[in-house]
Amino acid sequence: MGISRSKGNTHNIFLLCNYILLGSASSCIFLTISLRLFPSLSGISLIFLHTLTIATAVTGCSVFASSTAATTSDRLYGAHMVATVLAAIFQGAVSVLIFTRTGDFLRVLKSYVLEEDGAVILKLAGGLCIVMFCLEWVVLVLAFLLKYSDYLDESVVDDDDGKFQRQEEDLKDWPSYPFQLKL
Repeated sequence: MGISRSKGNTHNIFLLCNYILLGSASSCIFLTISLRLFPSLSGISLIFLHTLTIATAVTGCSVFASSTAATTSDRLYGAHMVATVLAAIFQGAVSVLIFTRTGDFLRVLKSYVLEEDGAVILKLAGGLCIVMFCLEWVVLVLAFLLKYSDYLDESVVDDDDGKFQRQEEDLKDWPSYPFQLKL
């Protein structure tokens, strides 16, 4: 059974978002390094955050690289989702910190650049952090949709007649609850 058109489009949008995440995270790394050649502890933490974002984007691309449900590992999918949520939360926090406390953040980074130039560089990085924050949530939704679509594809079987039918679980052994919905 081939990929449906909507699943293929979802997969392409998912990959495009991950590629944009890769580009913006690597750009933020270079912007952070441009503030100081040898980053401080805060700068290294910021670089680590962007490296985590790159790792989640690469993992996302590899999890859904092939479009078959059999190759999508549940553990790898779960790890991708958790890492992406954490990266998104931290990207959002960093962007808020950058835009609300730019001068303090520059002092913590111990930048050698003039304060006005450093503020511009830092705000560029903050803008990219906002883009990454939004894209990571889009990636999470698309990853969920792709995994759900794979789940639905697994439950569809081909009859001998060439018709597709959903497999129904046998509910005879389940206990009867008063609020159980019976279809």
